[in-house]
Amino acid sequence: MNDIRDEENELTEELKELAEVPVEEPVKKTVKSRRRGAARSVRKRRGFPFAAVFMALVIGVLSGLGGGYYVWGWERPYTVDLKAVEVPGWVKQEFIRKNIFSRPDVSRRRINNIVIHYVANPGSTAQDNRDYFDSLADQDSEKGGTSTSSHFIVGLEGEVIQCIPIDEVAYANAPRNDDTLSIEVCHPDDTGKFSDATYQSVVQLTAWLCSQLKLKSSDVLRHYDINGKLCPKYYVEHEDAWKQLREDVDAAMRAE
Repeated sequence: MNDIRDEENELTEELKELAEVPVEEPVKKTVKSRRRGAARSVRKRRGFPFAAVFMALVIGVLSGLGGGYYVWGWERPYTVDLKAVEVPGWVKQEFIRKNIFSRPDVSRRRINNIVIHYVANPGSTAQDNRDYFDSLADQDSEKGGTSTSSHFIVGLEGEVIQCIPIDEVAYANAPRNDDTLSIEVCHPDDTGKFSDATYQSVVQLTAWLCSQLKLKSSDVLRHYDINGKLCPKYYVEHEDAWKQLREDVDAAMRAE
């Protein structure tokens, strides 16, 4: 009997020892399993940002198209029909003759800027300058000659003469004759400053043209801004006066 009890006690002790031995492999598997489950859970929570990626692609494409206007020379649609623009009654249309020196009869469909000049001939009238542009047609084309002209001329009393249709090129703003419109302005003395009546007509005409051509006052330039020429003299030498002229154009546009 004692032998049997001793064997039972020994068996009990062995079972206790076995129970205390750590079972490593299953534990490792459990940890790995938990990690996989956590990773799957994170992926599920995060999801794939399809909407964000789609928006990024759309923005990228649109940006690329916008940049293409500058990189590849594409142009945005221009909605102004230059032939359909009719001048107001206070503008006198007296077109000069078609000729290679002052009215080359070259059509264009777009105007990006309005350019202000001074005639550089103190005391001359709008009619004087219009007739001068017209007289250039009498030059001998085989011998060459002077080439110059303007779409509009504003006189000493504020009168306005149109010399060339706005859908045609004038020789005033090289190298931008093809997409600019020119206004020559008369002045009483060598300073090049416009008289009050002349100034008011320049502002009125420029504001009206901006409205018709869908331009802003910031699209109004001096001849100087095109090619560095000292023209219109007073408004190159006095930046504050030029700034004021643009502001007055802006105000006139708002008042229309």
